Amino acid sequence: MRGLSQSVFVGPSIDWWALLPQMILLGAALLILLVSALAPQRTSGGFSTVTTLCAAITAYIVALGLWSDVQTEGPSASIASALGVDGFSIFFTILILTGLVATALIAHSYLEREGIDPPEFHALLLCSAAGAIVMASANDLIVMFLGLEALSIGLYVMIAMHARRPEARESAMKYFVLGAFSSTFLLYGIALIYGSTGSTNLVHVRDYLGAVVFRDQHLLMAGMALLLVGFSFKVAAAPFHFWAPDVYQGAPSPVTGWMASIAKAAGFAAFLRVFFGAFGAHNADWSPVVAVLAFLTLVIGAVMAILQTDVKRMLAFSSISHAGYVLVAVQSTADAGTSAALFYLFTYTFMVLGSFAIIGAMGADEEQPLARYAGLGRSRPVLAMAFTILLLAQAGIPLTSGFVGKFQVIAAAVGHRSYLLAAVAMLSAVIGAFMYLRIVMTMYVVDEGTEGPSPTLHWTVAIVLIGTVGFTLLVGIVPQFLIEFAEDAVPVLIRG
Repeated sequence: MRGLSQSVFVGPSIDWWALLPQMILLGAALLILLVSALAPQRTSGGFSTVTTLCAAITAYIVALGLWSDVQTEGPSASIASALGVDGFSIFFTILILTGLVATALIAHSYLEREGIDPPEFHALLLCSAAGAIVMASANDLIVMFLGLEALSIGLYVMIAMHARRPEARESAMKYFVLGAFSSTFLLYGIALIYGSTGSTNLVHVRDYLGAVVFRDQHLLMAGMALLLVGFSFKVAAAPFHFWAPDVYQGAPSPVTGWMASIAKAAGFAAFLRVFFGAFGAHNADWSPVVAVLAFLTLVIGAVMAILQTDVKRMLAFSSISHAGYVLVAVQSTADAGTSAALFYLFTYTFMVLGSFAIIGAMGADEEQPLARYAGLGRSRPVLAMAFTILLLAQAGIPLTSGFVGKFQVIAAAVGHRSYLLAAVAMLSAVIGAFMYLRIVMTMYVVDEGTEGPSPTLHWTVAIVLIGTVGFTLLVGIVPQFLIEFAEDAVPVLIRG
């Protein structure tokens, strides 16, 4: 028809270099599934582990190149500003890839011992890591939600893969229910934010809120509140932690370490990007609510941890308490608080991955009573020493990364004049130290003649322990390089 003009569709510009880390991880997952489907008899756990490690290392090299580009040329965006390429996203990309390497090494011997199919596990782990990177990079609420679901769906299946344990299937179902609650609140919050601002893009939302004076802010406040609740479910902040300790206890130990470190870090990455990037001008509205969440999370996590008798459950409530420290930094709404939160998340990841590596090496993953660790300092002194260092770091003992992290968080709260919250954080550290010292005492203080456990330590787990313990001590003594890394990631949370 000659009278009608033809319109030409112009697609968004795509920076494939910026998307390369996610593409590498997804490509490796597809490769593992393809090879295992075509040659199931020849696909070993070693092939899956090596493929995962190669993909993570390659993506890590690409991330370092992206960091160099951001430092020299400034931040950029891809896919119509749906994904941000800035110091913040690359910081979390490096953190997620580091956790991916550690989890793959921890899971190598665990999967073989427990009879879990390695190709499926590693494919899900890679997809989950790609979803976490998307969450940390998303400049759009819809894209962030897609990354969240990619992260969560992989976790649901990985938790339930221990088919012989009813606790694993129960934990998977509980985590699915928690994820459904979280997704419901997030989607409703996204809808309300779109209704009040006309966009789901964080750049457009920020610019709109900076230019428009609302006569009635109820719709916007409701959207922000629902997003806050949804993210609180994901980071297991009280009182939204509900079944999180049960899930952590019932899941396979490598998966528990992944949930407690990387899944929590990805949740906080999305939280920070949304509330600091898009809602920074309204920090007076959401900062007091975050302060209340931090208070409840610190108190409930620390108090409930000391009441437990299962080591895995102790560390589950400890993880909730650590989320409270990050929230203390977040509520300060300042660059110092944001850098403190990033520093804390980075150091905490190493501490918790090393701790769950030891728990996974202790044998049967059904229950981890405190009595199982009695005499470990006598039978396996090196393993007990590594566990002691990681536990003391989580308690915030000087000369460890945990002390520097807690100091920065409390300093950010004091700088924001949140003196009560800073005092609660210090009191929570004292209460939590009792639980950590209780485990340490059990390992070393035993009756004469008592034979301690003698777990077999696979060489892949030994590599993880050397790396996590070494990093924990290094940052505790020389923290400046990581402090500067976190500070460089703060100013470029989001750009138009």
